[in-house]
Amino acid sequence: MTLAEALKGKEIPKKIKDSLEIIDVPYFSFGGENCIGQLVTHKNLTDETKDIFKKLFIAKFPIAKIIPICEYDWSDDKSMKDNNTSAFNYRKIYGTERLSSHSYGSAIDINPIQNPYIAKDGSIHPALSSYDHTTAGTITSDGIVVKIFKEAGWHWGGEWQTVKDYQHFEKSGFTSS
Repeated sequence: MTLAEALKGKEIPKKIKDSLEIIDVPYFSFGGENCIGQLVTHKNLTDETKDIFKKLFIAKFPIAKIIPICEYDWSDDKSMKDNNTSAFNYRKIYGTERLSSHSYGSAIDINPIQNPYIAKDGSIHPALSSYDHTTAGTITSDGIVVKIFKEAGWHWGGEWQTVKDYQHFEKSGFTSS
């Protein structure tokens, strides 16, 4: 898929569009296969993101799939229910009017079924998911995924105080090009 194809079907400000790039990343599937997925990220994070996913691949951390969010009609809920790992999605933070860091290509969600978002009201997204650190593909505070992202200066949503977003990693300072 090209960047133009990955951004099709959503109104995105030109400044943000111009700051994005689509990249291929390797991943190790739950079925034990070597796969290639695509992420749309901020262009200043592409090399770093490729390096992170190469390390996750080498560590054989299982990932269900990596498909640009446009394939889910720009629905974060549909993508999460399909256990899709994604980055760019021009949208607001759940329950707010503020743009998400995903809107700038500076956040990545990994395996949402194993690593749900738990809102302030206690609701779990995606529905029917659960956070069980013994399940393959689950991100834990002492695990390899958090270590790799933190070494690159990313923040993990599993460490937030008011909500827990176990699937979420973000890099600060990329709210414009």
